[in-house]
Amino acid sequence: MANYMLDTSSTVLCTHAGQAQAAGSNPRVKMGGQPIVTQTNSYTVSGCSLPPPNAGNGPCVSAQWTSAATRVKAGGTAVLTKDSQAVCAPTGTGLNILNTQMRVKAT
Repeated sequence: MANYMLDTSSTVLCTHAGQAQAAGSNPRVKMGGQPIVTQTNSYTVSGCSLPPPNAGNGPCVSAQWTSAATRVKAGGTAVLTKDSQAVCAPTGTGLNILNTQMRVKAT
C-alpha cells in the first residue's frame, strides 16, 4: 500500500505534542521545492509536555526512525512515508505524523 512521502515541511509531533523537526534531509531530492526526509535523518523534538525525571521520564529530545518505505530510496536510503515509525529518546515513545505533502507516494 502506497503512502505519501515526508518532506521537511511535514508536521510531526511526539506523542506528548512536542514539535519534531528533521535535523537533516536529502538535498538532492525535492518535492514541491522541499527536500525529502530519509530513514537516516534524525529528528529533534522541542516543547514536549512529558515531565522530567522524578515525575516522568521526559521530555522527548530526539527521535530516530525504525521503519520506512521498503521499495523507494533516495541516495540509497529508504524514504519516510506517512506510516513510518520512530522512537523518541529518552522516553521510548513514538512520533505522530499529522500531515505530509499530497502528491508523491511510496511503498
